[in-house]
This record gives sequence, C-alpha cells and structure tokens, in this order.
Amino acid sequence: MASCFQQPSVEEDSVIFFSTSNSPEEYSTSPSSSFNPSPPPQPHQHSRIYFKLSVRNLSYTICPNRPVCTSFSHLMQKPKPINILKSVSFDARGSEILAVVGPSGTGKSSLLRIISGRVKDKDFDPKSVLINGRCMASTAQLRKICGFVTQEDNLLPLLTVKETLMFSAKFRLKEKSSKEREERVESLMRELGLFHVANSFVGDEENRGISGGERKRVSIGVDMIHDPPILLLDEPTSGLDSTSALQVIELLSSMAKAKQRTVVLSIHQPSYRILQYIPNFLILSRGSVVHNGSLESLEETITKLGFQIPLQLNALEFAMEIINTLEDAKSKMYMPALENEPYSNSIWPQEEIVQIQQGSDTKYSGFCSFFNLSEIIFLCSRFWKVIYRTKQLFLARTMQAIVGGFGLASVYIKVRKDEGGVAERLGLFAFSLSFLLSSTVEALPIYLQERRVLMKESSRGAYNISSYMIANTIVFLPFLFAVAMLFSIPVYWIVGLNPSIAAFAFFVFVVWLIVLMASSLVLFLSAVSPDFISGNSLICTVLGAFFLFSGYFIPKENIPKYWLFMYYVSLYRYPLDSLLTNEYWSVRNECFSWQGQDHSTCVLTGNDVLKSRGLDKDTRWINVGIMFGFFVFYRVLCWIILARRASKTTI
Repeated sequence: MASCFQQPSVEEDSVIFFSTSNSPEEYSTSPSSSFNPSPPPQPHQHSRIYFKLSVRNLSYTICPNRPVCTSFSHLMQKPKPINILKSVSFDARGSEILAVVGPSGTGKSSLLRIISGRVKDKDFDPKSVLINGRCMASTAQLRKICGFVTQEDNLLPLLTVKETLMFSAKFRLKEKSSKEREERVESLMRELGLFHVANSFVGDEENRGISGGERKRVSIGVDMIHDPPILLLDEPTSGLDSTSALQVIELLSSMAKAKQRTVVLSIHQPSYRILQYIPNFLILSRGSVVHNGSLESLEETITKLGFQIPLQLNALEFAMEIINTLEDAKSKMYMPALENEPYSNSIWPQEEIVQIQQGSDTKYSGFCSFFNLSEIIFLCSRFWKVIYRTKQLFLARTMQAIVGGFGLASVYIKVRKDEGGVAERLGLFAFSLSFLLSSTVEALPIYLQERRVLMKESSRGAYNISSYMIANTIVFLPFLFAVAMLFSIPVYWIVGLNPSIAAFAFFVFVVWLIVLMASSLVLFLSAVSPDFISGNSLICTVLGAFFLFSGYFIPKENIPKYWLFMYYVSLYRYPLDSLLTNEYWSVRNECFSWQGQDHSTCVLTGNDVLKSRGLDKDTRWINVGIMFGFFVFYRVLCWIILARRASKTTI
C-alpha cells in the first residue's frame, strides 16, 4: 500500500549486510543449548561480515527541566546543562562482548541509546559513531544495523513465547514466506534455549508465565528476529537471580561467537562466573571513561596505583569501590586518541554504503502513512488472541451488557403509555446512555499496557500506527456489536418500546454506535494519559461534562453562551435525540395524556414530546452520521497522537 514515508525493509538491510556468501550454513543457528558456549567459528564462517563499532569523543548534554522556584531570582536563572557523557571513546569488535560498567547515573543507558540511534537527530553527532571506519550520518542508519534490547521487557503477557516471536517475524520479515519465518522462529528458540517453553504464556506481574530469565531471552529474541550484526543490551541481567543472569550472559557469548556478532551491554557488578564470558570492559564514572580494556589490564592498573585486591572480591568489584581514585588517575594520564583505522576483516563495498545512506532519512513510524494489508491481517490476529485471552475484559463486557440490560428492563418493565410513561422512557434512554458510555472505562488499562509495546514496535519499523488503528477498529466492531445486542434485546422487549421491527433494528444500531463512540473516546484518552489514575479521572470528567450539557438536565436555551459549544460536541445529545425520535416519530399523532374523565381533549401527543426536545424533523440519520463522525474523529486524533509519540520515542 502507499506510504508518504516509505518504511525501510528489514529484509533489504539483511541483504545489504549478509549477501556476501551463498552458503546456507552461514545463516544457520547453533543447535546447542543456549547455556553452553558455542564452539569457535569454523573457517567458512569468516565469509560473514565483521562489524567493528567505534565510538570517538562522544559527548552528550541535556538541559534539565526548570525546577519549582522558591524565589524570583531562581525564576530568572536558567537551569545549567548536565554533561551525561564526556568524550567517550572505545572499540567493540565482532565475536566479542563489551560490557559497560559503572555506578548508577553514570551514563551507561544514555551511551547505549545513542549508539543504537534511539535519540533525536539534533542530539546525535554524526562523527562520533563509526562502523568499520565509516561515519554514521544519522540515527536511522544505526537503527537499521543495531538491535537494541531495553531494560524493561515490553511484551504482551497473554501471548505465548512462540506467538511473540512469530508476530515479530511477521512484522519485521515481511518479504519472507510463512515457512521461512516459521523456520527462523524455531531456530531462534533453539538458539535462545526457549524451545521447551514455546507454548507457555510470556506473563507479567499479574499473569503467571515463564521465568524472568526466560522472559529476558524472549525480549532478546524479539530484537534479534531480523538478525542484526550489532546487538546492544541495557542491563540484561537486571532483576534476575545469579543463575538466570549467568545463563543470559552465557547465551550472549555463545551467540556472539557463533555468528561473529558484536555485542555491547551494560551491567552492574557481574559475578565472578560471568566475568569469564566478557573479554572487554568499559568502566564509566560520571560520564567519563576510567578504564577500557580487559580484566587483566584493570588488575595491572589497580596494582600500579598501590592497591591490593582482596581475595573475596574480583578486580571489577574492587574498581567500583575505588572508582574516584581511578577517575583521578585517568585524568592525569595522557591517553593517545584512538585511530579510525579500517577494520581488516570488514567487507563493506562502496555501493552498499550508498544504499544505506540513501535509506537513512526514511521514517520508521510514518506520520502520514497509509495502511499495509499484511500488517492489518497480522495485527487483527494478535488483537483477537489478546481480547479472547483477557478474560476479565471479555467477561466484564459481556456480563455488563446482560446484567445491565435485564436490570434496566426489570426496573422499567412494561412502561405505561401515558404522561408518566413518557418521562420514564426519557429517563430510561438517559440512564442507558450513561451506562453504555461509562462501561468502556475498564478497557483503559489494556490500552495503556499495549501502548508501550506499540511505541517500541512502531518506532522500530515493525508496522504503521495507521495499520494498528485499522486493525483495532476491525476487531472491536463485531465484539462491540455483540455487546450492543446483548444489552438491547432484554431492554427493548421487556420494557415495551416501539414494537416495530425497524424501530428495534435502529435501536440496536444506535446502541452499537454509542459503544463504538465510547471505545474511540477511551482509546484517544489512553493515548494522552500518562497512567491509569490520570486516564480514569480524565474519562470521568469528560463524560460528566458531556452528560451535563446533553440537554437532559439543562435545556439548550438555558445553557450559558460560553458553554454552548459543549451542547454540540456532547456524545450524549445525538444518541438521546435519535432514541426519542425512533420511539415517537411513528406515533406522532397518538395521544398519551387526556384532559377530563371523558378523554375529550388530548393534552400530550407524540409530536408534543418531540417538540419539547426541539425535534420538529426526523433527524435520526443525520444524528447517526454525526455519531459515526465522532467515532472516526477520536480514532484519527488517537492516530495522530500515537504517530507523533512513536516518531519521538527512544525505547
């Protein structure tokens, strides 16, 4: 399908980087357990490109937000910029792991985010990051080459391990056949040691699933599905027990050697057993490099400074205790600048560099992209699995519709056709609207949970935000129609509303539009809300304002002029008018209240009921069009906000 900003294809990148050999063994994954180091690469494996990552004099400064001022002088002062990184330089080579170590707040995560291209272009220095001696002109180039695993596991808990990796393959390996994607997922599960939990749910804090170490390996697999030559990981052992942490590092070492992949990770004080899998360390202190090299060279440096490493500590743990001393010693030493020498094992033809640079300006989350049919199909499948397995949402909506329908019907059973019955019908319609519009609030936490996954996937080019919105709409249309039917049938026939089949069909249609509008409103507000508490408060405030200005409590002519706009944008007004018109338009000449015992004079007809609401004409289908417009409008607003967020996200 068309796109204003054509998304870069991951498969094209794979061709760029891995097309130097026709040997099928080059792409195979190690069948051995992920917990045992793979054997050294065989000679034929050297045909794959080595990637040397070089960082030269990388500095990063942020301007903090202005703090709360306690005086006028503080108000006039500009907040001072904070130097996160100060002239950081190092090299990372293929088949090796480089660990970035340092105290909290020293810039480890910022360094990895910059190298992986997860910063704004204005914060990126094109001369600071080189791959095989070539400068990376933009963050988009780095996003293509580098896989980035964040510290948080942003996964959908109600998908299985295989489904999670399979959907990632469908989104990021679009040009491959279904069989090729299946083979890639199965080989990756074997490589990651996940084959035994392939059909287990990922889970989270609330839903029991796989272990923390296995969940971390799934996160690694999601970002390795397209086989990136450089893999960056932010705190991959954070929150894991010692055994799980060792398994993750052992796995990364095995993968680096088996496929000559360049691996850079940040880590907090690794255990002694982990150190044997990491040949090189970059120690940071307050944004500056205090050590760059092996553990043996670190021991030599510590010894030269006159310290003796205690037997119960390794060199890295002791270095954290004397980090300030190391920083002072480093600042006094003259360090020759690292050279940008070409990498002897690299194969980087000039035409490939041109092809990468030509694709560097493409956007990963097209702000004005049109939909992609395959993306919509895959997202619809995933949406349906999540909805079906979210039992609390599925059952809550179903039970709300049934209990709400029968409950209202039992209160308004067989409403009379007199003046009192007119008031009861109006009350029934008003309460039904309030119930239906507020019944979608429980979907807010589901949307908020999905949002972070959506931001991560769309910012990395997995799919368009527009495809997500269209798939969401397609899946929820039949689901909400079933909700509308479950609510409408008992209410309509037990209460005894207009017995016409056409009137009943229109009633169901309006109820369906009501829940669709509510769903769109909640989706839009979930996009602008930072958390559940704020989102819930915002939804209640907006719905309360809409109900107040619907014309049910305050007639239009009594609404203050500065609040009159709320009458026209209220989600309650148009369905309320439609339901009243549907009920009384066909009985406009029927009398509902007589004067005198002999019923000689009619004082209230169906036409009078409609005129009391200003409904002189049959505006049912105009109102339907307006309600459909609200449904589309809030989804378009949601799409715009999510697309802008995705274009700025750094996860």
